[in-house]
Amino acid sequence: MAEQRWGKRDGRETEGAGGPRGSRQVAEEEARAWTELVEAARRTVADGLVVGTSGNVSVRVGEVILVTPSGVPYDRLTADDVTGVDLTGRQVLGTLVPTSELPLHLAVYRTTAARAVVHTHAVHATAVSTLVDELPLIHYMAAALGGPVRVARYATYGTDELAGNMLRALEGRTGCLLQNHGTVTHGTTLTQAYDRTAQLEWMCRLWLTASSLPDRSPHLLSPEQLTEAAERLHTYGQRT
Repeated sequence: MAEQRWGKRDGRETEGAGGPRGSRQVAEEEARAWTELVEAARRTVADGLVVGTSGNVSVRVGEVILVTPSGVPYDRLTADDVTGVDLTGRQVLGTLVPTSELPLHLAVYRTTAARAVVHTHAVHATAVSTLVDELPLIHYMAAALGGPVRVARYATYGTDELAGNMLRALEGRTGCLLQNHGTVTHGTTLTQAYDRTAQLEWMCRLWLTASSLPDRSPHLLSPEQLTEAAERLHTYGQRT
């Protein structure tokens, strides 16, 4: 079933962490990842992080990057609409044209260990990207993104220039703002990348709200306070 829907891979074996994997296993992994990707893309709309088909989501499965297609409403995507490219951008799955922001996604995968990338046009984050070069340290959760969140200089969407600007802003970080554009976050899982996007939007909304009071300026954290928070975050949550 998975091979029929996703296309046979000419009997090729794919080397994974646990050894060689057959084409059926690869297809099944891609099918599961695509389902998760579509659900995340729909959630960006439901959570108000994008409008229409703006923004995009991708997941890496082996050497294949599954990515939302260009200009297709997320509620219309099905299992048969799978869109995948390799790390050079060559399409290897599906017939729909990949997102116009493909250079942005590929740049992250080529330079980091990311397994998922989320790009949105979230309102508060985009507003902040027009005001500052770095999100002020309004909350310690900036540590969850690696430190103060930088703003990548503006460049036309879908260009290598934008991808390069983004990489500079992402250095040592797992999220950044794109000037007059939106957000980019990545993670080892799609859930983690999405959570980082939501957290970034929340911090931007918090800073805008606190900054809106007349004759008052919000108290900001010091670099030392952020470092202390980062150390505590390493041991946050349940241990299994």
